[in-house]
This record gives sequence, structure tokens and C-alpha cells, in this order.
Amino acid sequence: MNPHTKLISYLSLLLGTTITISSNHWMMAWTGLEINTLAIIPLISKSHHPRAIEATIKYFLVQATASTLMLFSSMTNAWFTGQWDITQLTHPTSCLLLTAAIAMKLGLVPFHFWFPEVLQGSPMATALLLATMMKFPPITILFMTSHMLNPLLLTSMAIASAALGGWMGLNQTQIRKILAFSSISHLGWMAIIIIYSPKLTLLTFYLYSLMTITTFLTLNTTKTLKLSTMMTSWTKTPMLNATLMLTLLSLAGLPPLTGFLPKWLIIQELTKQEMTVMATIITMLSLLGLFFYLRLAYHSTITLPPNPTNHMKQWHIHKPTTPQIAIFTSLTTLLLPLSPMILTTSEKL
Repeated sequence: MNPHTKLISYLSLLLGTTITISSNHWMMAWTGLEINTLAIIPLISKSHHPRAIEATIKYFLVQATASTLMLFSSMTNAWFTGQWDITQLTHPTSCLLLTAAIAMKLGLVPFHFWFPEVLQGSPMATALLLATMMKFPPITILFMTSHMLNPLLLTSMAIASAALGGWMGLNQTQIRKILAFSSISHLGWMAIIIIYSPKLTLLTFYLYSLMTITTFLTLNTTKTLKLSTMMTSWTKTPMLNATLMLTLLSLAGLPPLTGFLPKWLIIQELTKQEMTVMATIITMLSLLGLFFYLRLAYHSTITLPPNPTNHMKQWHIHKPTTPQIAIFTSLTTLLLPLSPMILTTSEKL
């Protein structure tokens, strides 16, 4: 890919995200989302593989539909209330349409079908952007309109996302698809709490992004795309694979790792809101996710591949592990003891 094209695409992504998260007017938010969509398309399709082209078309059609729905929602609200301010979304129909549009953009159930396919057809670096940065603007819009959203609808979508993300990830062998279903499951945790504690949703998203970035960077270094190649990657980078196991267990939400913090806080907040049943259900559903994270961890560090006589030895990668991976891995595994400071900081923001 031409370096100038790549630079323009990345700068456009930054510009679109900045416009959306800093806007108060619906038209500016919509413009930012459109810039984002157009900027990521060359990055998805740059390999010119048929699967990449298919992923690009799917992504464009879904995002265009979601943007149209969002624009229709804001126009309906403006028609009835005369308000174009994002925080003044008061018309019930507009709220439902917006929830559907944002769910489509994020990949929440039942609008999740495009996400695993698009991630599978994208290069690893682009898949990382799709799983983290591209979700930030829609979550920001949900954050600003959280006081007017329908609790029953969001809770239903959240439980369905946690369930489907867990179930569908169990039988996958492609790493990017597994991480896509992991993302859907995490979005369920964010959606269930956004009405009651929007700041907690943002904190969950930041920690999810941190853990996902670490996982993608590690997999990109070892050039691992499926479970069968993951079984041989431990001979190339033993230490990196050991830290990958910790990162995956952190994504699963096991204490004493960083990933336990958002789940713990969400369960605590749901209990305070007298939603103990929902807290129990979503906690039980997270066990499905734990299973496939353990499966990934098992394949990356414990399983020995079959070694016939003509098996080619995988030599160690000579290039050293980058400082970014070291920093992200440390944050992914060691932030739980700092939770009082993190909570104090997030409350002041």
C-alpha cells in the first residue's frame, strides 16, 4: 500500500474520531462517523484478496445502513422537538432508532453478523483498529444519550450479546473470529451498565481496548492466524507466548489480572441497582468466554504439536520484542491493585 495513502487513511481516522467525540450537533457526529468509515475501507481491502474485498463490501453496506438510521433518528427528533443537540434526544421513536443504529455500528446482537466476517477478512493491524478505535465514536454517542435510552432493550441486547459471543466463539479455529466474538461478548458487558453508570462503560471500554491491543500486537509479532499455527509459535517466542497466556486470562476476567476489574465493578453496580438476576446471568455467560480463552491459552503455551520425523523446526525470532508489547502486557496484567486510583480518576473526569 502506498505510504501516502496509508498516512491519509490514518489521519482521516483520527480526524473522524475526534470530530465525533467532540461534537454536540448530530450532523457533525454523523460526518465524523462517515469520515471514519471511508478512511478504514482502503485499509481493509489493501490485500486485494477476494475475502478482503468481500469484507470491505459487507463493512461498507452495514455502516452506511447504520449511518442512515442514525441520521433518520436525529431528524425525527429534530422534527418533533426542534433540537439538534445530541444530549436532547427525547423522542421515544428516535431513541429506539438510535439504539438500533449504534448496535449495528458496534456489532451488538442481533446486528452482529458482519463483525466476525469483516475481522476475518482484514489484515491483523486493521482488525485491531476495527476491534478498538472504530468502536470508540459509537460508544461516545451512547454515552452522551445514555439518560434517554430504553433500559429493557439495552439489557436484552446485552444479555444476548454476552450469550452469543460466548457460544459462537467455542467452535472457532480462526484467531480473528475468536477475538471478534470476544469483542461482542465484552460489548454486552458495556451495554448492560451504560444507563446506570456511563463512566463505568467508558472505563470498561478503555481496559478492553488495552487488553485487545496487547493480544493483537503479540499475535502479529508471532504471525499467528489460527489455532494450528499457535501450537507451533511457542518455539519461536517462548516468553512472548507465556505473556500471551496471561493477557488471554486477563481478557477472560480472572483475578488478580486487570480484566477482573471492569467485571467486578459492573456486577457491583448491577447489584446496587437491584438487578441481581441480570448480574448472575451475565456472570454465568462469561464462563463460556472463559472456556475459549483457556483453549487459546492452552494452545499457545501447553500443547505440543505432533512432531513427525520430517517436521521442520521453528527457530526463534531474532528481532527483540518491542517496548510497546512489554508496556501493554504489564498494564494488562498488573492494574488490579491500582483500582482505587483508577476509580478515583474516572469519577473526577
